[in-house]
Amino acid sequence: MRTELVTTLKRKATEIISEVGRDRVPVLITQHGRPAAYLMDVETYERLHQRLAILEGIARGERAIEQGRIVSQAEAKKRMARWLS
Repeated sequence: MRTELVTTLKRKATEIISEVGRDRVPVLITQHGRPAAYLMDVETYERLHQRLAILEGIARGERAIEQGRIVSQAEAKKRMARWLS
């Protein structure tokens, strides 16, 4: 991963954004020597966001199981049938 100063981003924004879009490699932007932001292409961001949503759904399901909030397969089928109608 590439790292750029925020001042470099200000001077070369168009060039850096073009490279990120072309290479699909995020750029870490630093300010005062500390990480401040990541710059990434839209497709990568959307894919990452979609994966995160899936993982959050799995985590909710695992918590439901731990809390005993489960139903039988037959009950789940009935609920899904009502939901899909």
